[in-house]
Amino acid sequence: MDEVIFVVEEAPEGGLTARALGFSIFTEADDAADLQIQVRDAVQCHFDDDSRPQVVRLHFA
Repeated sequence: MDEVIFVVEEAPEGGLTARALGFSIFTEADDAADLQIQVRDAVQCHFDDDSRPQVVRLHFA
């Protein structure tokens, strides 16, 4: 796998949520800077080192 895409949306209660397309990865944060950190951490937890995607994209909806 070369890439994983996250759809980013504003949460009704405030902040942002990110959901990966095609994978059961979901995370949330208060702002975009924190969301990038949370997404990076979620991807590292979800994939092994040898199967981790090279590119992670955030698509703001």
